[in-house]
Amino acid sequence: MFRLHYAPGTISVAVAIALERTGTAYAPVLVDFAQAAQTTATYHQVNPKGRVPALETPQGILTETGALLEFVAPDLVPTDPFAAARMRELMCYLNGTMHPNHAHGARGNRWADDPQSLADMKRKVPQTMAASCAYLDQMLPDLPFGTGAFDVVSDAYLFVVLTWLNADGVDIATYPTLAAFQRQMDAHPAVKAVRAKGMLA
Repeated sequence: MFRLHYAPGTISVAVAIALERTGTAYAPVLVDFAQAAQTTATYHQVNPKGRVPALETPQGILTETGALLEFVAPDLVPTDPFAAARMRELMCYLNGTMHPNHAHGARGNRWADDPQSLADMKRKVPQTMAASCAYLDQMLPDLPFGTGAFDVVSDAYLFVVLTWLNADGVDIATYPTLAAFQRQMDAHPAVKAVRAKGMLA
């Protein structure tokens, strides 16, 4: 059985949603960020990067959300090469742009130490997240997926990122395509199962 090291509300939950979607047995292992468990030597034996997710498999430990999503749900990767590339394009954007935009609020100390710099980064978060939402709201209708039907693994990734918007000071209702996507994903049994396990608020 897989063991998924996760923290509630983080992008690691996307992997749990994909595991639920595929009916794959797994044991969720809480990494308590409130107790800084991700910084301990014990957890660093699992993931030296001190991040989540980390997935223990019979073949070894895997990290990084995009890689894990494709590993646990290969049937949810488009078979058409162009569609698969568009899916990875979306996940790379979420990972490389939107996730760091969000992290500049709660985890600005990854980039700076000066309190004024940290405060400035936090003030910028609503603007950068809103800009990302505007881009995604225009991008999704052009994709051969991304409707919230959860037939591609990127749906899990996008859904979790969208759950951060309220705390980031962004009203998802401003972006009708994203709002419709979120509503459909909210109703999916895989998302409901993860919520029931307390992994997602």
